[in-house]
Amino acid sequence: MTSKLKVSFGRIFWPSLLASTIVLVLLFVFIFGLIGSLSKGADTFKVEENTILHMKLSGSIGESTATSFDPTVFGVSSKVGLSDILFGLEKAAEDPKVKGLFLELDMPNCGIATSTEIRNAINEFEESGKFVVAYFQGEVIGMKQYYIGSAANERYGFPSSVFEFMGMGAELMFYKGMLDKLDVEIQIVRGSNNDFKSAVEPYFLSKISDSSRVQLERYLHSMWEDVRSSISEETGVSAERLNTIADSTYIRRVTDAVREKLLTDALYRDEVMALLVNKVDAKDVDDLNLMSFEKYAKKKFENDQLILESKSPNIAVIRAEGGIGKSGDGISSDKLVKIIREVREDEDIKVVVFRVNSPGGSALASDEIWREIILTKAEKPIIVSMGDVAASGGYYIAAPANRIFAESTTITGSIGVFGMIPYTGKMFENKLGITFDEVKTNHRAVVSTNKKMSDGEFQIVQDEVDLIYDQFLGRVAEGRNMTKEQVNQVARGRVWTGKDAVKIGLVDELGGVNDAIQYAADFVEIDSPVIQYYPKLKKEPWQEFLEMLNQDDEASAGGLPEELVKWYSNYKTIKDRTGIQMRLPYDIEIR
Repeated sequence: MTSKLKVSFGRIFWPSLLASTIVLVLLFVFIFGLIGSLSKGADTFKVEENTILHMKLSGSIGESTATSFDPTVFGVSSKVGLSDILFGLEKAAEDPKVKGLFLELDMPNCGIATSTEIRNAINEFEESGKFVVAYFQGEVIGMKQYYIGSAANERYGFPSSVFEFMGMGAELMFYKGMLDKLDVEIQIVRGSNNDFKSAVEPYFLSKISDSSRVQLERYLHSMWEDVRSSISEETGVSAERLNTIADSTYIRRVTDAVREKLLTDALYRDEVMALLVNKVDAKDVDDLNLMSFEKYAKKKFENDQLILESKSPNIAVIRAEGGIGKSGDGISSDKLVKIIREVREDEDIKVVVFRVNSPGGSALASDEIWREIILTKAEKPIIVSMGDVAASGGYYIAAPANRIFAESTTITGSIGVFGMIPYTGKMFENKLGITFDEVKTNHRAVVSTNKKMSDGEFQIVQDEVDLIYDQFLGRVAEGRNMTKEQVNQVARGRVWTGKDAVKIGLVDELGGVNDAIQYAADFVEIDSPVIQYYPKLKKEPWQEFLEMLNQDDEASAGGLPEELVKWYSNYKTIKDRTGIQMRLPYDIEIR
């Protein structure tokens, strides 16, 4: 006979629940205790005498600093803000405890215009009499790395690193062949004369169109001219010689770059550290006071912004970055409209600097933002500062400004409109054997991607796109004091560099965000600018915890491959597109 021991449900469940609850409570106490201690530690920020700020530019550089958990890499993702970098360099130049800057770059992810603003800030730092030493290392030293680092008076490289100096180029991906194999047809609707609006070309062409090639070649050559000119000023190597070097690939390794006078010398890192020791009269490397520039800049910017709660700011800098939509991770009209309205209703704010870094997006969301800009301009001046890109919808929301600043390498214009309607009926029938039928009360009651548009339906969409394009022309004409015909001549979806945009009247002046802020202060005669950045900085304790996790550079080495993450980002962008679009034709990336 077998005996069975019976145990009641309650005797198992309640003790287990109690034990689990205690463990969770202890875990939360530990985590919040750690976060609290980090917050307290943040208040004890101190700069030692003879400090050398160590600037390591790698990863994403955006308009504002952000640290978050990124599921695509299953780790902490950190983005340093241009605002922090510029402010940090400005304060470091005035800080008597800071003796110089040690600059190391590892494939920073930003555009040429952002790179230019960082270069200019480094040059201004040098004008204070302090040194800047740039060191290039890694398997490959890219063009953008060198462009930023060339601002330093002393430039060194790891002896056996590959050095790429081959000019600028663009490679575009076309999907028509793949879509044909899948029996998917993308029905394209563009403004009737928007032949330069080439964002849709990859879906119905197999190569670059003639009009698209014209604008691509023009703005790539324009940017290359500016980059060569800047490097020439720093190195003394003529722009013509730099072009010859790029054409002939005279430079392949760091030692070649030294020979061509682009670098000061080829040194190992310990040799560079010995140079830094001599510059501050330290005993040895261990005696060096190296401090993270990112930490220094963040703390200086945070302290400046958080202390404004007890002051009355008179200049607002509104930062708008990313694709434009009703909601989402980029420029959300739902959120941005509230910020603009808050600034408009703040009587202490006398002038607004609107920083736009966007390739555009939803026409409807762009129009919502445009309306708030118009209402605000009626009460206080608005000065626009364009970042890496302010095109299509990004230009639409900038057009009403009193004055527009852009870097010479900013990508702007792209005044045009498009829509894309996929036809998937053949794919379902031919590939999967699925067919569709419909029942309706009215002729056009069923709208589906499984049915190809008739000529009449296509014309309805075309008329809507043309109407929005005509409105776009009118908005720009009104903002720029031009006629619609004058705007149309430089519009049609064409992309321009900031330098060319000044010549055709789409931009007023070349300069960065600091130039726009200075102009804004002068415009309303503010002698003592007090600048509030928006969205306002809110420092949460848990962010300190994420930043601590991200301090170990190797911690983010895992995750998905970079190309896969990029494709996933592009997929999200396409998936989130709804309605008529005002968007830049390409995502430009220069390494």
